[in-house]
Amino acid sequence: MLRTHKLGEADRIVTMLSRQHGKIRAVAKGVRRTASRFGSRLEPFMVADVQLYEGRSLDTITQAETLGAYGALIADDYASYTAANAMVEAADRLTDAEASLQQYLLLVGALRSLSRREHGPGLTLDSYLLRALSLAGWAPSFQDCSRCGAPGPHTSVVVQLGGVVCPDCAPQGAPRVDPETIALLGALLAGDWEAAEAASETTQGRANGVVAAYTQWHLERGLRSLQHVQHDRARSGAPAPAARRIPPAEPVPADPVPTDPVPTDQKASG
Repeated sequence: MLRTHKLGEADRIVTMLSRQHGKIRAVAKGVRRTASRFGSRLEPFMVADVQLYEGRSLDTITQAETLGAYGALIADDYASYTAANAMVEAADRLTDAEASLQQYLLLVGALRSLSRREHGPGLTLDSYLLRALSLAGWAPSFQDCSRCGAPGPHTSVVVQLGGVVCPDCAPQGAPRVDPETIALLGALLAGDWEAAEAASETTQGRANGVVAAYTQWHLERGLRSLQHVQHDRARSGAPAPAARRIPPAEPVPADPVPTDPVPTDQKASG
C-alpha cells in the first residue's frame, strides 16, 4: 500500500503497487468505519493479498488479507517512518499501470527490512533509492566514468551526468567527493551492508546528500518526504549537503536489482 485519500464520509481511495498489474487505484468502501472488515490491512506500508472488482475509472476492493504487517512496526520508530514515507513516494513516482515486478519486490524488501530494524533507516532508504532509480533506467556509476567509461576510481561527482566522472569529462566547478563517500555509495547500490554500516555518520551524511540530489534530478522535483528525513538527520548531527547543479546529460541504462520473492497478489475480473 502506497498511500490513501479520504472519499466521502466512510470510504478511502487506496493507491497500491501490485506484483502483476502495476500501480492500482481502488476504492475501499466503509474502511473508515470502526466495524470495517478491512481495518488496518489497507494502510500504507502494509502488504496484502487483494481482490478487486474492476470499474471504469476506479476499481473496488472486495477482499483483503494481510501478507506483511509492516505498518505498525515502522510507525513505532520516527526515523523508520519518515524513511518509509520517502520510499513509497518514490515508488509512486517511478511506477505506472504497467507491471514492474522488480520495483514491487524491491519496495517490499525495503519495507520488511525497515520493520525488522535490519539496518539503519537512512542507509536502507539511500540503498532503496539508488536501486529503484537503477530499475527505472537511471543506474549511477560510482567506479568508472559515467560519461566516457574511463576506469576509476574518480572523485568528481555530477549527478546530472550519472555519477562519478573523470577529469576530462568533469565540468568546471564539478564537486569533489572523498573516496570514503564514493565507496559507501557503491556499497549501497550493490547491497554490501557490511561495508555500508562500517561508514562513519559524517560519510553517511555526505552520501545521503548525493543520493538526494541524484533522486531530485531524475524525478525532476524532490520528494516531499525526503525533507523530513534530512531534517531528522540534521537534528541528530549527521550532515546532508546538496550537490551543485551542472548542465544535464543523457541518463545511464539500469542493471536489474535482485531481491527476495514475496507472496503474490490477485486482481479479480468483472
